[in-house]
Amino acid sequence: MKADSRSERVAPPTGPASRRPARSRRNPYLRYLVGGAVLLALYLALRPRALEVEIAEAKLGPLTVSVFEEGKTRIRQRYVVSPPVAGYLQRIEHRAGARIEVGKTVLATLTPEPSSFLNPRSHAEAEARVQMAEATRQQRAAQLERAEAARGLADRDLGRARELKKSGAISVKDLDASENQAAILEREQSMMVFGVRTAEFELAQAQAALMQTQNPTSADGSVPPLQIVAPVDGVILKVFEESARVVTPGTPLLEVGDPTDLEAEIDLLSSDAAAVRPGADVSIEQWGGDRPLRGRVTTVEPGGFTKVSSLGVEEQRVKVRVDFVEQPPAGYRIGDRFRVEARIVTWHGPEVLQIPAGALFRRGNDWMTFTVVSGTARRRRVEVGHLNGVAAEVTGGLERGQSVVVHPPDALEEGARVRAR
Repeated sequence: MKADSRSERVAPPTGPASRRPARSRRNPYLRYLVGGAVLLALYLALRPRALEVEIAEAKLGPLTVSVFEEGKTRIRQRYVVSPPVAGYLQRIEHRAGARIEVGKTVLATLTPEPSSFLNPRSHAEAEARVQMAEATRQQRAAQLERAEAARGLADRDLGRARELKKSGAISVKDLDASENQAAILEREQSMMVFGVRTAEFELAQAQAALMQTQNPTSADGSVPPLQIVAPVDGVILKVFEESARVVTPGTPLLEVGDPTDLEAEIDLLSSDAAAVRPGADVSIEQWGGDRPLRGRVTTVEPGGFTKVSSLGVEEQRVKVRVDFVEQPPAGYRIGDRFRVEARIVTWHGPEVLQIPAGALFRRGNDWMTFTVVSGTARRRRVEVGHLNGVAAEVTGGLERGQSVVVHPPDALEEGARVRAR
C-alpha cells in the first residue's frame, strides 16, 4: 500500500518547459516599457531645441549718463598786444614760448610818427583814451572787489557745509554744490585779477601815447621810441608781426598768456548741451597720458553756432568750458590748443534698477524685452528711464533678480524654450 501511494505522487515538472508559463506572464510589461521608450525617443528627437541665448539679470547699481565729444585746450587768460599809436615797428626778436615778466619784459619797440602828434585832434584822442582806460580800470577794480567778497562768502559757506557733513546734517550733493560754487567764484576772482592787470597795462599805454603828443620830439629833434612791455606774467603764445614795418593803432603784434591757467573747450551738439549743467563732472581723455584727468564744467555758453561736420552736415554746436580739477602728472605738459576728448556727466543715479541696453527692443512706441521664466522666453513691456548706451534704467515692468535675454535673436518668439549660452 505504501509503495502504491508513492507511485501515485506526481513530481513537479522541471527543465525549460516548466519555466515557459512564468516568462510568458512577464512579456506584456516588457513590451510596454519598450514602447514607452520608443515614444520618448521620438518626442525628444522631434521637439524643438532650446535656443542658446545670453542671459543677464536685472540688478540695482550706480548708473551714469554722459556725452562724449572731442575739443581742445585753451589758455583762459590771454591778451593780444597792440600799439596805441601809429609808427614804425622795430623787428620783434621774441619767439613763441619765451617767458615774460609783467612790467619788465619789453615786447616791442615802436617809433611813432612825428606828424601824427602835431595834430590837435591826435592829442585830444590820446586824452580820451587815457580817460577811457582809467574808467575801465576803476570798473574792473570794483568787479574784483565784488568777486573777492563773493568768494569769501562761498568759502565760509563751504566751511560750514563741511562741518555739517561730518554730523550728517546735509547730503553729499549739498556739499558738492558748495564746493562747486566756491571753485567757480575762485575762477571768477582770478579772471577779475587778470582784468585789472590788463586795464592797468592799457592805461599805461594810453598815458605813454599822451606823453608822446605832449612832447613829440626829444632835444635833438628825434622822436623818442615807445616801448611796449609785458602786461602779464607768462609766455608768448604767438607772434603776429615779426618783421619791421609801419603799423597802425590796434594792429595785433603778439599774443601772451599764462600756460598754467588752462581750460578745455568742448563743442557739443545743442541737443546734448541742453542737459549739461555747470559743475558737472568731466573725464578728460586722450590728452597724452595713460589715464584720464578729472575736470568740472564751468560755463555752458548761451549761444550756439553752425559747424559743418566731416560728412558735410550742418550742425548746431555749443561751446562748453571745462576746468581742470586734476593737473597732469610730472613729465607731462598740456599746452594751448591741444586736442582732448571729454566725457561730460549729464545724469547720475547711485542706486537704480538696470538691465543691459542690448536687452531692449522697440515694438511701436513701447520698450520691450524677453524675460526668462522656467527656461521659457516671455515678452514683456518695460518702462525705461535713462540710457547710456551700455545699461538702461528700468522704472517699471521688471523686478530685481529677473532674468532677461540680451541681444535676442530674430528666431526668438513668445514661449520659445531658451537656455543660457
